[in-house]
Amino acid sequence: MNYQWYPGHMTKAKRMMEENIKLIDLVIEVLDARIPLSSRNPDIDTLGKNKSRLILLNKSDLADEKKNIMWKEWFEKQGYFVVEVNSRSGAGIRQINQVVKEACKEKIERDRRRGILNRPVRAMVVGIPNVGKSTFINSYAKKACTKTGNKPGVTKGKQWIKLSKELELLDTPGILWPKFEDQTVGLNLALTGSINDEVLNIEELAMEFIRMMRELYPGVIEERYGIESDGDIIRDIDEIAKVRGCLLKGGLFDRVKASRQMIDDFRSGKLGRISLETPKEMEV
Repeated sequence: MNYQWYPGHMTKAKRMMEENIKLIDLVIEVLDARIPLSSRNPDIDTLGKNKSRLILLNKSDLADEKKNIMWKEWFEKQGYFVVEVNSRSGAGIRQINQVVKEACKEKIERDRRRGILNRPVRAMVVGIPNVGKSTFINSYAKKACTKTGNKPGVTKGKQWIKLSKELELLDTPGILWPKFEDQTVGLNLALTGSINDEVLNIEELAMEFIRMMRELYPGVIEERYGIESDGDIIRDIDEIAKVRGCLLKGGLFDRVKASRQMIDDFRSGKLGRISLETPKEMEV
């Protein structure tokens, strides 16, 4: 399956970000901690050139704890400030204020020398669809500033949010990039919900996921669903359908429904804390 999704509004959103970057002191990039590499839009590095950079490893509660540590260390070695967060529970959010001050220390000192004492740090919040940008902003602001949803494409336009006298955020729509050179990136984005499910073949996606789990987390599928695998992926999905009661008329297995349930279980953390990438892949 070829993984691509680049609706027209994303071109407009990218143009808007390019127009506003001159107003910005800090770029806060929200990543999905399960796929930190795949959830990075390569255009952001160009956009945020010469700006202070903060990376938030969001949904860190769903990702492998050991790999979270590895990713944090890897990004810090690249010169980024990094915080692990769970925007839904608020874990890690309190650390951000101090990290923002550290990241923008030179800007704050420069303003002070010029006698500018009350100008807030202006931060642009960026990220691909469905990484949790809006949930992060609402958690950080301690109020509902933006509309959220467990699907990509909820935020449509820009929005300035004043958090305090010291910090203002510019929320931006989630944007992908026009073509994924590596289809593994597209697969990872599809699995975590950053590509609209309506353009995907869910059964094929589930088959790819089972293949990945055999390599990365052997036995996790069998343990979760109480099945025994003989290595046949189609039979695995049928067994999951049987266990979960996903049946069509005539007693046939509803593979699409079973596939969707398994993908939803992964996305919600019911399969355990799973990361699909490790920094080692970057060092090859």
